[in-house]
Amino acid sequence: MTEAHGSTATPEDERSDELGVDETPPGGGNRRGRRAQAEKPEPRKRGIFARLALFYRQIVAELRKVVWPTRNELITYTTVVIVFCLIIIGIVYVLDLGFSKAALEVFG
Repeated sequence: MTEAHGSTATPEDERSDELGVDETPPGGGNRRGRRAQAEKPEPRKRGIFARLALFYRQIVAELRKVVWPTRNELITYTTVVIVFCLIIIGIVYVLDLGFSKAALEVFG
């Protein structure tokens, strides 16, 4: 079973498969069962300001991971977008002009 690409199986899992042991023990994956869950303390609920502060810290942490474009890349990307938009505007204008002339000829 561990030969599969990306497998997370361990030798312990293989042995339990051979013995016919259920892979999902009671208690949602904890091998010790429900007893371990009962001993685990319930997480403390945070106040609104603590949650907002945590949210803000997570936003800042994610923004630090972003690879921002350089000035030259930004100019290049902006130019490409503007040129693409102008080309699409031209195509739509020509099609609109053609359809309006055709409609005028057909419906008079």
